[in-house]
Amino acid sequence: MSIPALDLSHVTLTRGGQTVLKDISFSVPPGSFVGVLGANGAGKTTLFRGLLGLEPAQGGVICVNGVSVRRGNRSIGYMPQMRKLIGGQLSGWSMVAAARRGECWGLPWCGAKGRKSVQAALEAVDALDLARKPVATLSGGQRQRLLLAQALLDDPTLLLLDEPLASLDPARMRETALRIHTLARSRGMTVLMSAHDINPLLGLMDHVLYLARGKALLGKVEDVLTTEALTALYGAPVDVVRAGGRVFVVAEGGGAILQPHECVGGHTHA
Repeated sequence: MSIPALDLSHVTLTRGGQTVLKDISFSVPPGSFVGVLGANGAGKTTLFRGLLGLEPAQGGVICVNGVSVRRGNRSIGYMPQMRKLIGGQLSGWSMVAAARRGECWGLPWCGAKGRKSVQAALEAVDALDLARKPVATLSGGQRQRLLLAQALLDDPTLLLLDEPLASLDPARMRETALRIHTLARSRGMTVLMSAHDINPLLGLMDHVLYLARGKALLGKVEDVLTTEALTALYGAPVDVVRAGGRVFVVAEGGGAILQPHECVGGHTHA
C-alpha cells in the first residue's frame, strides 16, 4: 500500500488559545484532489498552518508523506489567502522569485537554476506575459496566478491552496480550478483547496474534507454532501439541495439558500 500524502491521527489544533479542531483523524491518498469546506472560523486556515508546522498540534500526530510534520518542508507548496497588496511595484517575475527557498531567512538569490525554476513556475500557470508587469497593475485573478506560481517553485508533492478562487468571477473560478486540477494531475501532486463555493470544483474533486464544530469529515462528494452526513456533523438539521447542476446547503427552517461553507445561523456556526 502507498504511504498517505497526509495522515492525521487524533489531532487537536488551537489558534489564539482557542481549540479550533479537536481529535480529528483522516488520511488523504497521494495524488488526490481534495476540496476543503466549512464555515468561516471552522478551521480551514488553522488546518493548513498545522500541516505546515506553523501551529503545533496540542495532541495527536500529523504526518506528511509518512514523515512527522515540520516547519520549512519544501515538499509542501502553500498559497495563502490574498488580503492586501505588498510590493506592488515589483514585477511579476520578481514577486515569484522572492518566494524561492521561502523556508530560509535572508534575501533570495537566483542563479541560473533559480531563474529556470521561476520561468518554469510562471509557464506552468500561463503567466509568462505577466513577468514584466508591475504587480500593482494586475487584476486579482492575475495576482492569484502569480501566488500559485510561487507555491510551485520547489516542485512540491503537496499543494495547500487557501481560497485561491476568492475575488474571481464565476467563469474565472472554474477556469482557475481546471488549471490547478490539470497541473496537479500532470505532476502527480496532492491538492487541498479550501473554497467558499464548492460548485466550481464539482467534477474535479476526488474527496471533500468538511470541517464543522471542531470536527472533520473526509469522503467522496456523494457521501459527505448529504443531508444525513452534514446534519450529523453539525449536530443540527441541515438540508443539502441539488438544483441545476449545483449544490447548496440550506439552514434549518429553509431560510436562505447558502453555499456549503456559509451555514449561518446560531445552530450551524462551526
